[in-house]
Amino acid sequence: MAIDRVLAFALLAFVLIVVPGPSVLFVVGRALAVGRRAALATVVGNAAGEYVQAIGVGLGMGAVLETSDAVFTAVKLAGAAYLAYLGVQALRDRSALDGGPGSSPVPHSDRRALREGFVVGLTNPKTTIFFAAVLPQFAATSPGAAPVAVQMMVLGAVFVAIALVSDSVWGISASRARAWFLRSPGRLGTLRAAGGVIMIGLAARLAVSSRAD
Repeated sequence: MAIDRVLAFALLAFVLIVVPGPSVLFVVGRALAVGRRAALATVVGNAAGEYVQAIGVGLGMGAVLETSDAVFTAVKLAGAAYLAYLGVQALRDRSALDGGPGSSPVPHSDRRALREGFVVGLTNPKTTIFFAAVLPQFAATSPGAAPVAVQMMVLGAVFVAIALVSDSVWGISASRARAWFLRSPGRLGTLRAAGGVIMIGLAARLAVSSRAD
């Protein structure tokens, strides 16, 4: 691939990623609800789910999601339902964080955080729509160029790498705010609830969104 095409795509991806969007809100919600380690594991899982989408677009599956209203709606609602489930779970777990003597964060394994992040990344139809609409524009078709599918997967990897760094920064920043609340009795349960509300709100926004959004 020509380096100028990769750099142009990287610049576009950077501009889109650094502006807080659904992925950032999800990571911030996880950081507030379960802490930095789980938030970073969530970031990795979310990035892996997004890259599976990039592979799917490279293989031609993105066109199905882009043109079929039924498939788009099904994937969108599945992602929204899972986000709502995670948000409700955070609200239910806040009772274990009443801030009283001996209270402690609810355990959240790295494997579980990876799985949750992966499912959210995989079921976000807007990422697939973006990949399907943008990646082909940066793939060269000139003689001697790599197969278009391979180029699209490489560009998808560039996008995911930038998102991985950006989302990690957001997760670490949010977890530092959480660490401050940990030193104040009675606040951590409220903070975890705030993370749950963010995820439920994000689920509602995703559920009513359209391709134009």
